[in-house]
Amino acid sequence: MDAVMTPTFTDGHWARLVAAGTPEDVEPGDYVFRSGQGGYDLIAVESGEIEIVRDALRWIGEAVITTVGAGEFAGELGILNGQSAFLSARVTKAGRVHRVTRDGLRELMSEDDELCDIILHALWARRESLRTGPAAMTLKFVGTTESSDFLALRRFAERIDLVHAAIALPPGDIEVLNTHGLTRDDLPVAFIQGEPIPRATPGVIAEHLGLSYQSQADEVVDLVVVGGGPAGLAAAIYGASEGLSTVLLDAVAPGGQAASTSRIENFLGFPFGVSGGDLIGQAVLQALKFGVRVYAPCEAVGLTQVGPDLLDVALSDGRIIRARSAIVTSGAAYRRLDLERWEDFERSGVYYAATPLELRQVQGKPVVVVGGANSAGQAALYLAAHGSPVHLVVRGDDLRARMSSYLADRLAEDPRVRVHTGSHIVGLDGDSTLESVRIDSAGDVDARGLFCFIGADPATSWLPAIDRDPEGFVRTGTDVAVQSVASWQTLGREPLPFETSAPRVFAAGDVRRGSMKRVAAAVGEGSSAVASVHRALAF
Repeated sequence: MDAVMTPTFTDGHWARLVAAGTPEDVEPGDYVFRSGQGGYDLIAVESGEIEIVRDALRWIGEAVITTVGAGEFAGELGILNGQSAFLSARVTKAGRVHRVTRDGLRELMSEDDELCDIILHALWARRESLRTGPAAMTLKFVGTTESSDFLALRRFAERIDLVHAAIALPPGDIEVLNTHGLTRDDLPVAFIQGEPIPRATPGVIAEHLGLSYQSQADEVVDLVVVGGGPAGLAAAIYGASEGLSTVLLDAVAPGGQAASTSRIENFLGFPFGVSGGDLIGQAVLQALKFGVRVYAPCEAVGLTQVGPDLLDVALSDGRIIRARSAIVTSGAAYRRLDLERWEDFERSGVYYAATPLELRQVQGKPVVVVGGANSAGQAALYLAAHGSPVHLVVRGDDLRARMSSYLADRLAEDPRVRVHTGSHIVGLDGDSTLESVRIDSAGDVDARGLFCFIGADPATSWLPAIDRDPEGFVRTGTDVAVQSVASWQTLGREPLPFETSAPRVFAAGDVRRGSMKRVAAAVGEGSSAVASVHRALAF
């Protein structure tokens, strides 16, 4: 790992790296970047030495993370995703450095595949190493174990691979807050560089870290992708790799429903299976490699055509992204059961994902999983494998009707999973946290977690002018209604594959009418939609 984090450059590689930068002579005590600084540069050290420092926080002194000498560079993954620096780089020996800006680095990486791979591996390896060291204290979350808001913060941070620490307090143990002048009402609290932010949300954290969308003067991007699931990530990666300036937005964090899947076993190229989180993590890294600008949480609330060649995507905070084309991959919103106290327990016992984050809340405790498709089956097996007795509640009479055979077979053979077919959940009970679930065919069963996988509704309410079917799924291509096609006559063409009733607006993945609700299919749709984008832009 050390060889990856601190690569040895050939003379040719080093010459190309420093040529992309601006030389600067430095003296001991100088800072080449400081924590909190936005848009900081990669620093290539020609001579001298720099130390990477976690600045002193309210409760702890500074810590030297590592040193960077001649022939090495300072920087980590935040240079690519736009995150403000969370460490400082201080000169300890006089010398000369070369500053490579974010744009300069992306241009260099796009032109030199070998150098790109070396730098990208180093940036990623450094980020992973920093996650478990003293640097993690630069972003610390504190909340109670039962809090869904605290879980949302942790999920956001892990989905976008933030270096952070999370302190989960038992519900009755909040005395530690007193030393910071905080109370239970302030939870969850985020400490950024030691400064507390009460009642923190992912959006607030993104704003503080420089991860929210910031437009440049008169900027027009080639492609905006709305939704960061498999379809959206594939569309963004293919678009950027084929020369389109690309922005990817997600209302929560990249991953969509795929990120909530504990294990995908039938995805091409992964004979031993892959977790949704790992698959999405690698896809996000790939997107950054090709220069995709990823923003989350960043919710699109409107899309307007402002001329024959331009679109405006309106964000929930009032900002506007102007683009030449858009691909809607906003996926679907999780369905909920219509039960009393459902909203109460959404904060302390109801989950819509089964990943290591949720597992920590229920490990070894009895749980109920509801749903009859692959995601429910994967969740049941995952939770059972980590010590939780599982009740799987399936509305239909045949487990194989909507679930892959290999999953149904494993569930039938697993003694830790009890399957209730032809059954419904009819009640929830508990004080401040979920304690039991009532199943109509089995009565009350102990449960410290209810994992809900009963499908989702298309997230298209923000697209009232787009042609949709009665269920809200977007029509595309030859499926677009006749009355909508009539408006295309002035363009001299009909909607292209994946194109909606609005010219240059495309849809892919779960949001599209007729799509196959599988990860591999979504990836294929997202990449295929980009081919139609190129054709539309050429008209």
